[in-house]
Amino acid sequence: MAEYRYEAIDSRGREVRSTVEARSSTEAAEKIRRKGLFPTHIHAPGAREGAAPAAARKGGRGVFLGRVSSNELTQFTRQFATLMDAGLPIVRSLDILDEQLTPGLLKSTVQQVRADVESGSSLSEAMARHPRAFDKLYVNMVKAGEAGGVLDSILTRLADFREKSQRLRSKVIGALIYPAAVVTIACIILTVIITVVIPKFEEIFRDFLGERGSLPAVTQLLIGTATAVRSVWYLLPAIPFGLWLAFRLVSMNPRGRYLIDSIKLHIPVFGTVTRKSAISRFARTLGTLVSSGVPILDALSIIKGATGNAVVANAVGEVHSSIREGDTIAAPLRHSGVFDSIVVNMIDVGEETGELDKMLIKVSDNYDNEVDALVNGMMSLLEPFLIIGMGVTVGFIVIALFMPLIEIVRLMGEVG
Repeated sequence: MAEYRYEAIDSRGREVRSTVEARSSTEAAEKIRRKGLFPTHIHAPGAREGAAPAAARKGGRGVFLGRVSSNELTQFTRQFATLMDAGLPIVRSLDILDEQLTPGLLKSTVQQVRADVESGSSLSEAMARHPRAFDKLYVNMVKAGEAGGVLDSILTRLADFREKSQRLRSKVIGALIYPAAVVTIACIILTVIITVVIPKFEEIFRDFLGERGSLPAVTQLLIGTATAVRSVWYLLPAIPFGLWLAFRLVSMNPRGRYLIDSIKLHIPVFGTVTRKSAISRFARTLGTLVSSGVPILDALSIIKGATGNAVVANAVGEVHSSIREGDTIAAPLRHSGVFDSIVVNMIDVGEETGELDKMLIKVSDNYDNEVDALVNGMMSLLEPFLIIGMGVTVGFIVIALFMPLIEIVRLMGEVG
């Protein structure tokens, strides 16, 4: 048994400082709580008051830049849920996860969260201090699990939610890899043709034809295009960079962001995928939060910043205002023009029957299946369009280069 010094708050909000004997800081926190106190800091034997916990000092706040990757956090959540479901204490679970993680931001964050929990903080409070790893959705679901005493179930639900979202994102990204690779290879081939092949043919045409004949219009167009590209090649990388920069600048303005997201929703095929993906994310997130015990207004506030689309976020904001004034969820969704009537009707039925969370999850499952079918259909359409586009381009180059060759053969025959 060791003596732990602690600082706590009593039922009247007054600060209390004392000591307690325990085998570990976790046991010390339990003993403090049994006294009707809320521990704010627990100092290990020999530790200086106010010193940072060892794990926090080891982790080093702010050392790692960026954010924790979605894949890494999803895997961490599933493992954490499994350990909690097996009955292990939070600190012990975090110790095991810390040993498995590779050095990086998540490992450093887990060490700091463990130290904070061991010092008397709740898990949600400790996670809330690290927004680069745990977003508002994650923290609020953990907080709801702690309040209801069902943290293991909430973590399992959160892991399921993240895995389904990850599968959908991977499906869309995977569908774009093939056309991106085809377009990249096509650009490399065209670059070689423009810089190496066409100049050689241009030299042949000039030597053989000279003043005796003029080049066909299609050949002149090809040579003129190739010459223009070669003369301003240094501007070509600036075009995609300029488009990206313009997109970023417009996106920084709320009206610009709304305009871009609105255009995304109206692009043929791709717009349908974007809209259904956003609706699926909205339904699954809201359903998960509601079933976890998060109040509906808090859940909508969280979702508004997590939809990924300004148009959908605006519709969610209208729902929030509507509920605050005593109205239903379905009415503002119906007027937004973003959500299909089937979605609105299912949510309406869910509100009437008191099973809103189940209806929302069903909506999300249905839309995930529709997105999968749309992505597969989009790929089926995209492949022939790419093949046709490449065939037209290659055919144009072949015709433009061989038409003068026919003229050269004819002139040589006349000379012979």
